[in-house]
Amino acid sequence: MRLLFLLAALPAFSATHQIVAETYHHTFSAAHPVLLRIQPGDTISTKTVDSAGFDYQLIRRTKTHGNPLTGPFYIEGAEPGDALLVRIDKLTPNRPTGYTGRSVGVKDLPDNLQAPTPDPDAVIKGYNYLVPWVIDLKSNTSRPKDSAPNFSFPNRPMLGCIGVAPEGNYSPRSGPAGYWGGNIDYNWVRPGTTVLLPVFHSGGLLFFGDGHALQGDGEAIGSGVETSLDVTVTVSLRKKARLTGPRAETKDYIISIGAKPDGTLNQTLDIALTDMLRWLIEEQQMKPAEAHLRIGASALLDIVTLSGSTAVRLPRR
Repeated sequence: MRLLFLLAALPAFSATHQIVAETYHHTFSAAHPVLLRIQPGDTISTKTVDSAGFDYQLIRRTKTHGNPLTGPFYIEGAEPGDALLVRIDKLTPNRPTGYTGRSVGVKDLPDNLQAPTPDPDAVIKGYNYLVPWVIDLKSNTSRPKDSAPNFSFPNRPMLGCIGVAPEGNYSPRSGPAGYWGGNIDYNWVRPGTTVLLPVFHSGGLLFFGDGHALQGDGEAIGSGVETSLDVTVTVSLRKKARLTGPRAETKDYIISIGAKPDGTLNQTLDIALTDMLRWLIEEQQMKPAEAHLRIGASALLDIVTLSGSTAVRLPRR
């Protein structure tokens, strides 16, 4: 059995836009001036800064820490109730440095299991919880700066933040995640994945940022390997999709993402499971009994972040 979930067809003629922002934002807000207007099916080629605002030249482009966003991008014809389909074509680290948090997010660890406190000035002056990393652009690997060369990990670049401006004047910061997308920090937001986002304003108003060279499931140390990225995405449009939150599709999986500011893992799992049932029953006309049992028999439940986001990942076959 193979479930078919067809992405919106791309126009016969599409353009590629190359742009680098001069201003970055810390909120998903409809109040920000549009960075670029594109047609559905067009491709955007740009650069993001890291979570502290440093670009590919290690020049700090923002005054504060906290996931600066590139955008917003206005997609012609997008209206409330539609969905943006953001295909991640290419993500490439564009500098040889990055950083992570230092310790796994577990409370009340005994002293012998604690991570040592690094140099408070090793990455950003005064930040004593950041560990510098070396990103080898030739071997496509990363390792902590003070570790042996063989303590390295294959890069798997991803976008931590992707989303749209929510309805009305609501302007959430780029720290939480919710029905608009946001700081999802899901390591499946990577090349080959198409992210589906609900539209609340004309043009969609797409933002993204917070690039990671790699990140394990759950973002267990509070970060990925934070760095700046070269980003190429293609954005198409699905009319009257009426999504209630972010989704994703790959060649092998369909994915419902559960996210809520300050939500617990149980709460966001309820969101993701409910959305997957809607997807199967309302949109794909699967019988309710079969939809429940299909999820029970074959779904993979991902802890997206320890801070509370989850996902239901269902094999297409």
